[in-house]
Amino acid sequence: MAVYSFEGKSPRVHPTAFVAPTATLVGDVTVEEGASIWYGAVIRADYSPVVVRAGANVQDGAVIHGPPGSPTEIGPGATVAHNCVVHGAVLEAECLVANGAIVLDGARIGSRSLVAAGSVVQANEEIPSGVLAAGVPAKIKRPIEGTPSEFWITANPSAYRELAQRHRTGVELVG
Repeated sequence: MAVYSFEGKSPRVHPTAFVAPTATLVGDVTVEEGASIWYGAVIRADYSPVVVRAGANVQDGAVIHGPPGSPTEIGPGATVAHNCVVHGAVLEAECLVANGAIVLDGARIGSRSLVAAGSVVQANEEIPSGVLAAGVPAKIKRPIEGTPSEFWITANPSAYRELAQRHRTGVELVG
């Protein structure tokens, strides 16, 4: 992993967290217990802090950053999937931002909500808990409970915690 101090602030990574060897952490980043930061993810906290809460996962190619004065928080058990951008936003517990989605400055995603793949949550938008939001711009479509989307909200946090532990011990550079 590439970990860089910036202007005297260094990333803090809990010993039980997994940070992939090709992930990059810069500045005032906190990665809590059991969280995982995957291959090619970049978390840059130069303007404002970024906190990845316990059990959250930031998947391959995701970019997490924020503007001045707008901390970014990835809530407990939340998922930022492949190639997402989360910029100066708050993701509450166990929400899921699906592949390629973008969540902009000041937005808040409620717990156990799902932002559909490729969607864009506009600045300062609030998505309540327990719903599916989709589109460009993202709009609330329906409750999650009782839908196939509920499977991903429920299964993803524990699946990625387990997979992270496998990568912690099973990945080996071969070239």
